[in-house]
Amino acid sequence: MSLINKEIGDFTVQAFRNGEFKTVTKADVLGKWALFFFYPADFTFVCPTELEELAENYDAFKAEGCEVYSVSCDTHFVHKAWHDESERISKVTYPMLADPAHVLAEDFEVLIPADGLAERGAFIVDPDGKIQVYEVTAGGIGRNAEELLRLVQAAKFVREHGDQVCPAKWQPGAETLKPSLDLVGQL
Repeated sequence: MSLINKEIGDFTVQAFRNGEFKTVTKADVLGKWALFFFYPADFTFVCPTELEELAENYDAFKAEGCEVYSVSCDTHFVHKAWHDESERISKVTYPMLADPAHVLAEDFEVLIPADGLAERGAFIVDPDGKIQVYEVTAGGIGRNAEELLRLVQAAKFVREHGDQVCPAKWQPGAETLKPSLDLVGQL
C-alpha cells in the first residue's frame, strides 16, 4: 500500500534543538514543507554520517521553506547526550524528535516492532500534511541529503505547476515535461 498523499496523523512529541527541549506537534509542521528523517538509534554507526550531512545542507532545506526533523525511538534526553558527546551530531541544529512511544514510527509505517526501532526512512511532507515522497532503505544503507533536497525541490515544483512533471535528475531551472498525447511514445 502506498503512503503517497497520506495525511500524517496527529502527534505531540518532545524534541531536542539548539540546547533546549521543546514540544513539537502536527500543528507545527503544517503550512510548510517538512522532511521526516527516521533512523534506527542514537549512538550508532551510519546514523551520525547521515545526520551530519543533513546538518551541512540544513540552510539549503530552510531556503526551500522545508524544516528537517530527524526522528528515532530514543528519548529527547538521549538526543541531548548524543549531541553533547558526538562531534558530528554537535553540528545538528534542526529538531531531533524523540519517539519512544512509537507514535511517529507507527504512523509513517517504519516501526520494527520486535526491536522497538525505526527503519531508515525519509518522508517529504507537503504544507497540507500529506506525504509526497518517501523512501525506506535497509539499515546499513545511508542516504544522500543533496538528493533529498532535490526531491523537495521537485515536489514543490510539481505542486506549484500542476501541469508539468520533473524528469530523472531534474534540477531547479531545468526543462520539465508537460504530459500530453503528443508526448506518448516520444521519450
